[in-house]
Amino acid sequence: MIKNDILLRVANGTITERPAVWIMRQAGRILPEYRALRSKFSDFKSFIYNSEATAEATLQPVKALGVDAAIIFSDILVIPEALGCGYNMIESRGPVFENPIDSILKINNLNSPEQALNSLTYVFDSISIVKKELNDEIPLIGFAGAPWTIFAYMIEGKGSKDFSKAKKILYSNSEISHQLLQKITDTTILYLKEKVNRGCQVIQLFDSWAGILSPIHFQQFSIPYLKLICDAFHEIPVIVFAKGAMLNLNLINQLNCQVIGLDWNINMDEARKQLGTKRVLQGNLDPCAMYAIMKDIEIETLSIINQAGKHHIFNLGHGVYPDTDPQKVKAMVDLIKEYRY
Repeated sequence: MIKNDILLRVANGTITERPAVWIMRQAGRILPEYRALRSKFSDFKSFIYNSEATAEATLQPVKALGVDAAIIFSDILVIPEALGCGYNMIESRGPVFENPIDSILKINNLNSPEQALNSLTYVFDSISIVKKELNDEIPLIGFAGAPWTIFAYMIEGKGSKDFSKAKKILYSNSEISHQLLQKITDTTILYLKEKVNRGCQVIQLFDSWAGILSPIHFQQFSIPYLKLICDAFHEIPVIVFAKGAMLNLNLINQLNCQVIGLDWNINMDEARKQLGTKRVLQGNLDPCAMYAIMKDIEIETLSIINQAGKHHIFNLGHGVYPDTDPQKVKAMVDLIKEYRY
């Protein structure tokens, strides 16, 4: 029995005494204790391969911020790595893939989903450590990148503002596109199911690059694969966060997910009008709002809560920025936890 189960209750549609709250990218970035931990490793990948270190990074914001859920510290790119599409994380540049996918042959030469799962034990071991340390105080969120977002990196070979190489494949070779998206999806389902087996009680899908797709491509190359993943889970809540895709909320609303994550490009009251009062929503404070004075942060936070109604998980509209003052985040979390409907 989870002692603080408010996030689970909200996600499952129960009307609660207040909103639940956690912060995307809460595990690290803003905390000095995270930076001290990260400094012990020569590079980011060696850090995320270390189960004890990632477990510690997962637990740090729980202690420092008092959030209603922990989220396992990892990276969405562990999936392409496990499939055999390796990458290097270059400081100030981001991920650079050694051998991007550009042919059916390369897709066929990728590891099977089962082989990929066997190389991800370091993630699952971290979950086991965290579960023991949490001792059922709060729930644990497991996450993965949505298939389109993982596809974009595997084709493009690096981060990009427009992912034109990845989008080119969508236009020029739908066969390659669907074959790779299906392999990513099958692997992601196995990966998330094992996370649940190890003790994660909520799943979040990050479609970080959904916003660069045209509406028809979002419908063809993102939604079907999000649907397959959502449909694979029946006993735990699934959160779908498709950044930049707020014009496609009607499609997202058709998914078999319990929670829809919102970025800051839509007003919460407008989302309510589109999705109804009973849909559980997550979000959606602009991360840059955390640079404001505390009084203004309080005003914006309460405005979102009031617009969202009683089916709401408070969060930022994307990950917290590294130079954010953690004391402001803590004060915001405390404000939400003290709020009563």
